[in-house]
Amino acid sequence: MARRKKIYEGKAKILYEGPEPGTIVQYFKDDATAFNAQKKDVIEGKGVLNNRLSEFFMTGLNNVGVPTHFIKRLNMREQLVRAVEIIPLEIIVRNYAAGSLSKRLGIEEGTALPRPIVEYCYKDDKLGDPLVTEEHIAAFGWASQQDMDDILALALRVNDYLSGLMYGVGIKLVDFRIEIGRVYDGDYQRLIVADEISPDSCRLWDLETGQKLDKDVFRQDLGNLADAYTEVARRLGVMPKQSTHMAKPKLIN
Repeated sequence: MARRKKIYEGKAKILYEGPEPGTIVQYFKDDATAFNAQKKDVIEGKGVLNNRLSEFFMTGLNNVGVPTHFIKRLNMREQLVRAVEIIPLEIIVRNYAAGSLSKRLGIEEGTALPRPIVEYCYKDDKLGDPLVTEEHIAAFGWASQQDMDDILALALRVNDYLSGLMYGVGIKLVDFRIEIGRVYDGDYQRLIVADEISPDSCRLWDLETGQKLDKDVFRQDLGNLADAYTEVARRLGVMPKQSTHMAKPKLIN
């Protein structure tokens, strides 16, 4: 499709005006960043993999009644999504201790948590996306109490779906991050899952070996990031099981 007006460019994606009012074209880049973009690289094929994996997860959520912004995939790097009003929060769901939680609380990485823990970060790259409480969210008007109730319910439903899906292919869902957007049907507002769900936004470990299959591979210099994402795609059936990693992954249509 013809390139349209660019709306926004982030670290991993570019947003363009969609073909119809209320739609956006989301383009997945090959850029990889970590530590608030202090570490950067270009991983050939990463955008293709994340486009297909996010399509897979979002379609699955839509099918089980969890609303998302995803409409359809347009090509190997682009998908059509609903335009939403993004709530300025990152919603993090943790099933096991890892990353900043381990550092903050001194809990050994990999420790199973007694229940899923939901945390909120204020979306601001300049501030490093700081952790905030529901008191901050209410005080600054980022979301209402009803919004927060709906966000919590959505986050836990996404966790149930992704945890079961990953467990079925031998992967432990350690934690993940989602964004939530508002859409309006007349005067009626509802919240839906937006942005993306991919190994960029999840921690995924092999159930048996503990091998990391997510962006920590890039953060911690543990190997080839595209190989890790390809393994996730292969296990989920997004790529042929017999294929090996290629610079330009061949994905199943």
